[in-house]
Amino acid sequence: MDQRTSPIRLRLQRVRDTLAQLGVSAVLVPSADPHLSEYLPERWQGRQWLSGFTGSMATLVVTTDRAALFADSRYWVQAEAELAGTGIDLVRIPTGAAVHHIDWIVQQLPRGSSLAVDGNVLGIAAAQALHAGVDKAGISLRTDIDVFDTAWPDRPALPTAPVYEHTAPQAPMSRADKLRQVREAMAAQGAAHHFVSTVDDVAWILNLRGSDVSYNPVFLAHLLIGPASATLYVADGKVPGDLAAVLQADGVRLSPYAEAGPSLAALQAGATLLVDPRRVTLGLREHVGNSTAVIEAINPSTLFKSRKGAAEAAFVREAMAQDGAAMCEFYAWFEHALADTTRTEPLTELTVDEHLSAARARRPGFVGLSFPTIAGFNANGAMPHYRATEASHAAITGHGLLLIDSGGQYVGGTTDITRVWPIGNLTPAQRRDYTLVLKGTLALSRTRFPRGTLSPMLDAIARAPLWEHGLDYGHGTGHGVGYFLNVHEGPQSISKAIPEAHMAMVPGMITSIEPGLYRPGQWGIRIENLVLNVPCANPDVTNEFGEFLEFETLTLCPIDTRSIDPSLMRADEVAWLNRYHAVVRERLSPLVAGDALAWLLARTEPI
Repeated sequence: MDQRTSPIRLRLQRVRDTLAQLGVSAVLVPSADPHLSEYLPERWQGRQWLSGFTGSMATLVVTTDRAALFADSRYWVQAEAELAGTGIDLVRIPTGAAVHHIDWIVQQLPRGSSLAVDGNVLGIAAAQALHAGVDKAGISLRTDIDVFDTAWPDRPALPTAPVYEHTAPQAPMSRADKLRQVREAMAAQGAAHHFVSTVDDVAWILNLRGSDVSYNPVFLAHLLIGPASATLYVADGKVPGDLAAVLQADGVRLSPYAEAGPSLAALQAGATLLVDPRRVTLGLREHVGNSTAVIEAINPSTLFKSRKGAAEAAFVREAMAQDGAAMCEFYAWFEHALADTTRTEPLTELTVDEHLSAARARRPGFVGLSFPTIAGFNANGAMPHYRATEASHAAITGHGLLLIDSGGQYVGGTTDITRVWPIGNLTPAQRRDYTLVLKGTLALSRTRFPRGTLSPMLDAIARAPLWEHGLDYGHGTGHGVGYFLNVHEGPQSISKAIPEAHMAMVPGMITSIEPGLYRPGQWGIRIENLVLNVPCANPDVTNEFGEFLEFETLTLCPIDTRSIDPSLMRADEVAWLNRYHAVVRERLSPLVAGDALAWLLARTEPI
């Protein structure tokens, strides 16, 4: 193909023509929508449309003669392949939160030039950092321009899927009680009004769900909560009439999606408004008039929904058991198919996705996947966010390691699990790497810590077995997980993030534990379970030093023991793994039969 006429180069030229028409020197394209979501509706996938990079996180900057994509180590191999021949440079950054793109912009643009970014998808905090960089360099910022309105001729429209209710018993707290809880937190902050833009917060507060965003049961809407009533800004026709009546009875009225900004502008003089600067866009914030007092603080619902109650935890345990049973059925089928010498069609990474998804779909309460399945064999497993496609995938033949990271959405919970399986014979180096990652998973899973410990402080515990051998991984160790909501949820994050007060670990939080090790071009290893913060079961641990918490491992699926290098395992680590497998066997045996049961029994044998 003539690279000058490749689709990406043609799109870049279309954007540059638009910039010239507008008299702007460059455009910044974040991976964001008006709700600052992680997974984006098609309408706001402009960064992917313009660059061809399909990873979920990156920042793109296009000037009149250069273009650069800023991505962290999870995406480097993928980005190199997808950007090849596009004329877009890959700039490697240490973390997804890094702001290297601002330094790059300042270096590329001369004083007196201008930079466009759509303020409707730019977070307040991000806008403050951007202003600090470009203002000093004499570069003007235009936040009133969305270049894709002109440059993207077939840009998708807003999604139209209907909103539905998340009902009892899986929704144990009523909408009225959640609104009351949020209003009490608002009052404590001195606010009479609170504007919520993050779609998972809106869904949680109102016990509503949707399908506007792939893999997350959410819908596009804003919510303005007042002292006695609330307004849901959502596209016309998305809320069925009977549900609208139920909402009205709970003091929630509907208004058109586009009216959110004007409603903020129309707040009465002297009103006090609570907004979360990390979860509201600049475009919406700029609607607020000078006569409204703005209080900036984390959304109260972000804290509340991170703390699952006892009833929710019970439903999550049920969902984990069903998810584990589905994986037993799949893995039993997979190992049989792998050993079948009469099979004519090769097993591929796509086969894994297809059959594992089908096994989950047969389970009660299943709604959909919680993220795109990652099935990476050998070198593909070394890309943490790899996804097999029809155009590019591997056959699972020969020898090596198969990494499978997958999860499901159930009406009673959200799952996320990673396992690594041996294919054929493993080398001593592969066994060593596998065992060191497993030791990291076990080390953090067994940790006790004081209530209120800031979650990033736990990160090093999972890395220590790897650090001891001069090894590390480029992603966080754990993320919060929603309750039939987003698979990535805050505020807690077990990572190298700078700790903040709202990251305190408290009972009821569900978090992943997923250390890894990646050797580009060779193999990747990640072993992931979801865990629940619970009070320490040993009463001797709670003393004059305060209340201690520990992790209850929620995920129920065997961890492969064939790949372990026994010489690296301590007796206490082996004992924990054997106890875990005993629980897995006990919980899953009643839910499977035949080959799946036989597979479960074999893979949970003590070592």
